[in-house]
Amino acid sequence: MKILITGGTGFIGSALLPLLNEHQLTLLTREPAQAEKRFGHQHQYLRSLATLSNLDGFDAVINLAGEPIAGARWTMRKKRAICDSRWDTTQKLAALCNSGVAPPKIWLNASAIGIYGPRDAEPVDETTPCPALDFAAQVCERWELLAKRVEPHCRLYLLRIGLVLHPEGGALNKMLPAFRLGLGGPIGNGRQMMSWIHRSDLLGLILHLINNAPPAGIYNATSPNPISNREFSTALGHALHRPAKLPAPSFVLKAALGEMSELLLTGQAVLPRAALASGFEFRFPQLEPALQDLLSAAATPRTD
Repeated sequence: MKILITGGTGFIGSALLPLLNEHQLTLLTREPAQAEKRFGHQHQYLRSLATLSNLDGFDAVINLAGEPIAGARWTMRKKRAICDSRWDTTQKLAALCNSGVAPPKIWLNASAIGIYGPRDAEPVDETTPCPALDFAAQVCERWELLAKRVEPHCRLYLLRIGLVLHPEGGALNKMLPAFRLGLGGPIGNGRQMMSWIHRSDLLGLILHLINNAPPAGIYNATSPNPISNREFSTALGHALHRPAKLPAPSFVLKAALGEMSELLLTGQAVLPRAALASGFEFRFPQLEPALQDLLSAAATPRTD
């Protein structure tokens, strides 16, 4: 297949590319020369979508582009970058798709479980209504609406991604230094639910959707077993053979991170019912084996 990929140099995309080497890949990136050095001369590289008049000739689009949403205070400038990086790219891609006469058959568009908004421990799935009550939910809602513009032409998969675990990046990468020193612990009251997924399972789900053509629609990219933040902290400390009892008080996080702290202090128990119904099998449905695999991978680097 000929596949156009956005976000291919990021935390998820960079691990996905080696798994797609049998296909003809075109990567949208702001630094084509650096990307070519990193990923090889066998791929095509685009600096801008302005060089395309349509998406005819591509069999699939994988749209993973997006400014990281966590890790820094949500200033107005940061919020604009979060929105623009998702909305503008998706809007331009959809317009290109609708301008052609032979559009891609498959369209996989990233989204996030933030669309469900702050929840208690009651499980939610792909059928749960999503009132866009906070910033993260509003970002995802418009992101998905823009992607849905390609539905008349493409088999659209909206991938609502949870907390992706891997020591190379994401939340786990930020947690490890403190936990390795025995300084980790629950965030706030620790009762907020964490819907996580091993990066290998996320990559596997993407390949499953592309290769097996299950029904189009929303797919939660989360483990079948969400866990509370307190339980997650305990499991991570146990995997590292370190205590994990030092809490991060909510007032400290709110003072340091402002509105962004709500991502850490609230959560959702998200279930991947669509993925399971499609026949996808998780390699790491439980947290403790997932952490054991990830931490051994950190000690002995390997390719997912």
